[in-house]
Amino acid sequence: MRLLHTSDWQIGKVFRFADDDILPVLQQERLEAIGRIGRLARAQGAECVVVAGDIYDHLRPSERTLRQPVERMRQFPDLRWHLIPGNHDFNERDGLWERLARTGLPDHIVPHLAHAPAALDAAGTAWLLPAGLGHRHVIGDPTAWMDGAATPEGAIRVGLAHGSVRSFGEEAPGHNLLAIDRARQAGLSYLALGDWHGAQRIDARTWYSGTPEVDGFDLGGAGGGQALLVTLDGPRAEPVVESHAVGRFRWARAQAVLTCADDIAALEGRLRAIDPDDPSRVLVWLAVSGALGLSELEGWQARIVDGLGSALRLLRIDGAPGLAPSSDDLDAFGPGGAVRAAAETLARQAGEGDEAARAIAAAALQRLYLLARDGAGGMA
Repeated sequence: MRLLHTSDWQIGKVFRFADDDILPVLQQERLEAIGRIGRLARAQGAECVVVAGDIYDHLRPSERTLRQPVERMRQFPDLRWHLIPGNHDFNERDGLWERLARTGLPDHIVPHLAHAPAALDAAGTAWLLPAGLGHRHVIGDPTAWMDGAATPEGAIRVGLAHGSVRSFGEEAPGHNLLAIDRARQAGLSYLALGDWHGAQRIDARTWYSGTPEVDGFDLGGAGGGQALLVTLDGPRAEPVVESHAVGRFRWARAQAVLTCADDIAALEGRLRAIDPDDPSRVLVWLAVSGALGLSELEGWQARIVDGLGSALRLLRIDGAPGLAPSSDDLDAFGPGGAVRAAAETLARQAGEGDEAARAIAAAALQRLYLLARDGAGGMA
């Protein structure tokens, strides 16, 4: 049989760094990824999609947010979608899973809220062993029950769980930790995991799918934006796992020390190369240091802050190049006179004192430079 493994959709996720323009775009793309998953499963001949928890980002989504992923899955009635609760959307009493049930889910969308085997195909040759979470933090291994779970002799056994085979991120040691060799202990053909947001192989039969739409700068190159196509030829055959890209956005961290115009050009080229065909798919968190002359600062503003800031989906900048005016910069103010004297004073102030005073002096000097360069006010 073939199945598609995905997890950590986190519908309704709030990106706290995002402004009112970009937040709805990022949230909408997480929904659009469901359609891409469905089309991929259909094109590759998968019989079902298993979703290893965290379908939602929080426990009390609005009615619209609650229904949105269901409506995306409804468009693929030829696929069965098997869902379990994760730590973000755990199965609490009178919670979102009971709300979902009251909406009247289509037959092909199947939440698994109990730790009990369920047939994956009509013939009963493949069985799902779901281990959803009933609390945000579970003490003990939620997959331990799989070892003794009864399925027909010779059946393919697929585990579906949400947790960590090692301590990831904010989870404290002992919370939602899974045995790293659970697939072997429980005789599983495949163990589909959620929680870690990058696709990751633990062993031949145990994989994290990662989130289908990257949601953090630190995951830009760590396997996010994937779904896993899994082919199971029999209960003891080693699964064939193929990673398929389903995400739209590309996230990256970058650093730059800027000292000259060539550094600015190199930085621009490096960031545009992330996706030269469609820079609007790119989000960058850029850390900048160094110092530039007045003309180079103008280039920094035009090429990076304004230029790339308009081309990329997001350009988040930490820091800024300092000001180190050259003699050529000061010559733009003429050989002498009051304007030249004011420029020299501002240049000196931009290099001394506290950070706020330096920034004010640098901004004033840059403004004076632009006016002098353009010949405003008869200062040339």
